[in-house]
Amino acid sequence: MAAQTITSNITLIRSFDPLSDIQKPDLVDFLYTHLEQYGDAKKDIQSAINYAIKESESPGGFLLVYREGKQIAGAVVINKTGMIGYIPENILVYIAVDKQFRGQGIGKKLMKAAVENAEGDVALHVEPDNPARFLYEKIGFTSKYLEMRYIQP
Repeated sequence: MAAQTITSNITLIRSFDPLSDIQKPDLVDFLYTHLEQYGDAKKDIQSAINYAIKESESPGGFLLVYREGKQIAGAVVINKTGMIGYIPENILVYIAVDKQFRGQGIGKKLMKAAVENAEGDVALHVEPDNPARFLYEKIGFTSKYLEMRYIQP
């Protein structure tokens, strides 16, 4: 199956879809750069992408890529959790918009496309000081829990 064009700017890539003209290293670099202080190491970003497109053992997920011409202007990574009900079926792992395209509604378009294309509920983690938090709340996300993590020594 090939990647699907949702709008003239947004491409949906589901599990097992070839990345076509979107190169994985370019997508990793884009997310690494534009997630800024809210991002992760490149190897972790690549792992989340591999999970979404089932290049690793996983329930899968999908990617959304927003382009202005040939340039990536925004991207989303959604991973399926393999659970239902007690844990949302999907987690929005990454969303980023290039600084030069911010304030044009691209993030909102990507969030709406993510929710519309997810099968089941969607969770995301957001830092309390992240200004994108207000966009998530406008879309309909609520803060149900305070997340706590134990990091193995």
